[in-house]
Amino acid sequence: MHRSVKIKSILAGGVLALAIPMVGSADVAPVDVAAKAVEPHVIEWRRHLHANPELSNREVKTADFIAKRLKAMGLEVKTGIAHTGVAALLKGGKPGKTIALRADMDALPVTEQNDLPFRSKVTTEFRGEKVGVMHACGHDGHVAILLGVAEALVKMKDSLSGQVLFVFQPAEEGPPEGERGGAKLMMEEGLFNIAKPDAMIGLHLMASLNTGVIGYKPGPLMAGSDYFTIVVTGAQTHGSRPWGGVDPITVSGQIITGLQTIVSRQIDITQVPAVITVGAIKGGIRFNIIPDSVEMVGTVRNFDRAMRDDIVKRMQTTASNIAEASGAKAEVKFRSDVSLPPVVNDLELTDRAVPLFEQLVGKDNVTQITLQTTADDFSFFGTEVPSIYFWVGITPRDKDPAKVPFNHSPLFYLDEAGLITGVRAMLALTTDFLAR
Repeated sequence: MHRSVKIKSILAGGVLALAIPMVGSADVAPVDVAAKAVEPHVIEWRRHLHANPELSNREVKTADFIAKRLKAMGLEVKTGIAHTGVAALLKGGKPGKTIALRADMDALPVTEQNDLPFRSKVTTEFRGEKVGVMHACGHDGHVAILLGVAEALVKMKDSLSGQVLFVFQPAEEGPPEGERGGAKLMMEEGLFNIAKPDAMIGLHLMASLNTGVIGYKPGPLMAGSDYFTIVVTGAQTHGSRPWGGVDPITVSGQIITGLQTIVSRQIDITQVPAVITVGAIKGGIRFNIIPDSVEMVGTVRNFDRAMRDDIVKRMQTTASNIAEASGAKAEVKFRSDVSLPPVVNDLELTDRAVPLFEQLVGKDNVTQITLQTTADDFSFFGTEVPSIYFWVGITPRDKDPAKVPFNHSPLFYLDEAGLITGVRAMLALTTDFLAR
């Protein structure tokens, strides 16, 4: 049975302060007051960030923007974590637990097509090409939300029991080739040495949900992700005499088919699903030459680390045995530097969060979402501390979220009313956790 939380407010000297949340009848009015007070700043910050996006590991101006505002709030700020990451620690007026809140900062190599007064006109070079840069996944909103939550919590710090670690993370979309970054590097560089949290919260703005809707799921939510390369080596020969060599293109086709039987015939997908996708294949240069080798690249998505390890072994066995049967060789490699574990929500935190969500937006606007085969490196934090990651809708109520452009589209649109839903939800979860 869920227990509700009552949050009492105190207005003194024109500055908002919140008393310790007490278990009792539901009262989210103080959270609403706090969110409303920071709403103008949240929208202003989001628009500035949207007009000035930066790619992964290049969020220099973004980090400076964040750090200046956190310092202006009187917070202890640390910069340069995992290249451009920013963290700040808020110490409450009373001893207690520590909770961490995360927002990702990076944009995408996408040319914006929205007609907005603050649309991105930024261009840069990506993989040798000139590209547009856009916050096409809502990370500008994530940063603005967390800054708003920080501002609200600073105003109530004297009544808080414990500490809040604000984490602004770079390179969630993945560092450039040949570089490292993101949540894993933040952890390696001592993020939790600032303050080891007892729990961690993250959110994502999603076009697949209407504004005012919060999506959650206990346990596994988003897939673990792996990047693999398969090089098939044969023997070059004339295309008219395939028997004079070993055709790696034909072998590669057989391997691709064989890989699909791992999911469909070899692992128990009644537990959790898995996906093996070959996303690109390259081999040969001329119509009548069978090449020496073929390279394939692809991804594996899964929701269980033991199942992931089993899939990796089966892929290596399948590829090498198929190749050997034709006189070729196949080498399967997984890039450990970009391997992500699945996002798994702590059951107790989720169980506690659901009634809070229902109090904030109404029971009809809280929905349990299905397993998602997309990935997020928030999962690295979740392997260290109990965590909860939830979705906040940002598609206007008069539009069908199934028909609007999804995240990563050049037409991705963020209804700014959804920002305050994110602020309210993070505030409620944070104050509830620290009050226990």
